[in-house]
Amino acid sequence: MKPFSHSGHTTVLSLALSAAFSNSALAQNLPTPQSTQLKPVVVTATREDTRADELVSEVVVITRADIEANAGRTLTELLSRQAGVQLTSNGGLGKYSSAFVRGTESRHTILLVDGVRVGSATTGAPSWDNIPLDMVERIEVLKGPASALYGSEAVGGVVQVFMKKGVKGFVPYASLTLGSHSHIQAAAGLRGGDGALSYAIGVQRAQDKGFSATNSKAAFGNYNADKDGFKQDAVNASVSYQINPNWNVDAGLLYADSVNHFDDTLTTDTRAAVRTQTLHAGVTGKVMPMCKTALRVSQSNDRARDIESAYMPSVFNTQQDQITWQNNVDTPMGVAMVGAERLTQKVDGSTAYDVTKRVVNSVFAGVNGAAKGHSWQANVRRDSNSQFGDSNTWLIGYGYAINDAWRVNASYGTSFVAPSFNQLYYPGFGNTALLPEKGKNLDLGVSYSANGQSVKLVRFDNKIQGFITNSTQAANIPRARIDGWTLGYDGQFGAVKLHANVDALNPRNELNGKQLARRAKTQISLGADYAMGAWLLGGNVLSVGKRYDDAKNTVALDSYTTIDLFANYAVNKDVSVQMKINNLANKAYETSYGFNQAGRTAYVTVRYALQ
Repeated sequence: MKPFSHSGHTTVLSLALSAAFSNSALAQNLPTPQSTQLKPVVVTATREDTRADELVSEVVVITRADIEANAGRTLTELLSRQAGVQLTSNGGLGKYSSAFVRGTESRHTILLVDGVRVGSATTGAPSWDNIPLDMVERIEVLKGPASALYGSEAVGGVVQVFMKKGVKGFVPYASLTLGSHSHIQAAAGLRGGDGALSYAIGVQRAQDKGFSATNSKAAFGNYNADKDGFKQDAVNASVSYQINPNWNVDAGLLYADSVNHFDDTLTTDTRAAVRTQTLHAGVTGKVMPMCKTALRVSQSNDRARDIESAYMPSVFNTQQDQITWQNNVDTPMGVAMVGAERLTQKVDGSTAYDVTKRVVNSVFAGVNGAAKGHSWQANVRRDSNSQFGDSNTWLIGYGYAINDAWRVNASYGTSFVAPSFNQLYYPGFGNTALLPEKGKNLDLGVSYSANGQSVKLVRFDNKIQGFITNSTQAANIPRARIDGWTLGYDGQFGAVKLHANVDALNPRNELNGKQLARRAKTQISLGADYAMGAWLLGGNVLSVGKRYDDAKNTVALDSYTTIDLFANYAVNKDVSVQMKINNLANKAYETSYGFNQAGRTAYVTVRYALQ
């Protein structure tokens, strides 16, 4: 992978220059929540099934219904509407994107797919938009430090994507989307099961002729007024077998291959490909009535290569092999957890790194529980990295339900990030003297929920020692600090649902007081849905404040506001039609300097799912 983004968006040389200047393991094996449950259950915050109203951490759940109602096309499009998440994109559908959770770096958030760690060990960040949404069942967004649960990178949080799994019966599904820029997306799949066996398989193809990813402000003359298209093919499959009432085995895979067109200085037809692949298998069972155990093996591959380039074609491969053993025991204090992991990261390709492999051996333990309105969580973890030695992290949290409506919570946790292979060894940029980043975060929250109305206010303060900056050479600075507030509201008034999120944060380099690049101090998201018979009508407004494209705060990115509208119609219980208009006002804006964003676009989707 490249220093700052995936191949498939820019060549190695142009990216390096422009950027220089511009598991849950047991959580997947143990039972997961069903949509019919009265109390929502999440797994990412504790690595096990936990009722959402008993968590001490902040978690957002995006359901399949949310995905379909809003007709989201990409993972980043869905995440951009969530409180505490800001996104950047280098020029449209499928292009390189960054997700800043609570103002931290994109490499400070772990992406898990069915418990499998996904991403590039060279850039340190995942390919956010290479996850096929038609195959996704739900998404959990854990905000705040989670290194005590998942190890390196979990400074800002964890995003876990759960792919569709088998269900009882025989449930085929299909969808077709047509839209602006000759956009076509088709998907089909089958979910089923009978008795002990359940299975799911799905395929998806998407293609889009796109628009010019760059404009005349692009660095190094990387601007051509041609259309920069995108194509993606994906397959997902899973199988599960219940050996007996106490033991279960499962396996799954995801394969997504994307081809992108983009601009560089010498040709108008540069193309590159990004491949994301995951494999996992595991066994889960009860060794005694109060003790669950799970053994899981997984592998993820992230491959980026230039198909056609004006420069020497590049290839970057990351392979991550992980084995996890986790045990949960019911105790009077709640569920106690103890486990061990081994993660092996390997990189290879057209760039010669001084080191191409590292191994991380980890042990972890924790407990979480709830009783009489009180909730608690404590976790510790030790990661032994073959490059950097040992890192110890911990998390402690407490929540209290004052009454049926009001709840308060507080948590404090530490985190760390091991430098990526590019930050250490990339020619002309890497710095072998880099040290891991270390974070300390305090969360305070108060929430109210009654009569169909809910309000939540969260205060967070994250201090990151040894923050790594991407200037002409990677370097540790003494400290960065990101503190702020998030206010969220959800309410229902008859057939009308309202939601609002307001983020106010101060992401800064404490050495010079400069605002961290590409992060706004304010972001506001507003939305409304109206149900009318077979129709669901709605819209969303997103307003993002001024940002800077560079660490020195010399290149400003203007604030912007976009408006999206949608209308969904249920033809019958099996067939529905979704219509959507994005960026209704045709607002011209940039999230990365020199890169265009889509103007007004429209899409129509027809979905079928046997009920």
